[in-house]
Amino acid sequence: MKLRRVIPLALSLLAAGPVFAQPAAIDPAKLVTDARQQVGVTLSFDPAYRTLTYPGGDVPLETGVCTDVVIRALRHQGLDLQKAVHEDMRGAFSQYPQSWGLGGPDKNIDHRRVPNLMTFFKRKGWSQPISENPADYRAGDIVTWNLGGSITHIGIVADTVATGSRPLILHNIGGGAREEDLLFSDRIIGHSRAPAVSRNETN
Repeated sequence: MKLRRVIPLALSLLAAGPVFAQPAAIDPAKLVTDARQQVGVTLSFDPAYRTLTYPGGDVPLETGVCTDVVIRALRHQGLDLQKAVHEDMRGAFSQYPQSWGLGGPDKNIDHRRVPNLMTFFKRKGWSQPISENPADYRAGDIVTWNLGGSITHIGIVADTVATGSRPLILHNIGGGAREEDLLFSDRIIGHSRAPAVSRNETN
C-alpha cells in the first residue's frame, strides 16, 4: 500500500474513537471459573499503592483489592485491563473521574480503581440496565456498588444462586476472594456485560 493511502487510513482509524484491547468477546463461563479459582488463593485485602510492571502487572496473588478479582479473571482471556485502561485514558483522560488530583494517567493504579473501570466498560459499550430483578444478572456480568459515601466495590456474577434465586458474587471486600450472596446488599451503581463468545467460537 502506498504511503499516501496509509496516512488517510490511519487518520480515519484515529477519528473512529478509542481502540481497545482484544479480545472483542469474552467467555462468561470462563470468566466465572477464573474468578472462582482465586478463592482460597487470594487471602487478604491490601489497597496500598504499588509500582507494577507494564503491561501485565499485578500485585502478589495472595492479596489485592476488589478490582484485582476482575483484572485477573479478564487477563486469562487476553484482556489486560492495565494496558487497555491506560491506553484509553491517555487519549481521553478528561472523560474519566478526576477524584485523585492526577494530571494524567498512572499505569500503576488507574485500572485498580472502580470508577475508572466503570467508565472504561461504559466507553466500551458493556453497560446494562440496573435492575432489582435477580434474573437480569447473568453469570459473568460485572456489577459495581456504592457502599456509602465515596466507597465503591466491584464483583463478578457467579453461576450459582442463593435462596431467592439471587446469583452469588465473586469478589474481595476485605477477607480475600470469596463467593457470597451480596448482589442486593448495597446500592448497585453499575452493571456491565462483555460481548460473549458464541458456542461455535468456543468449540
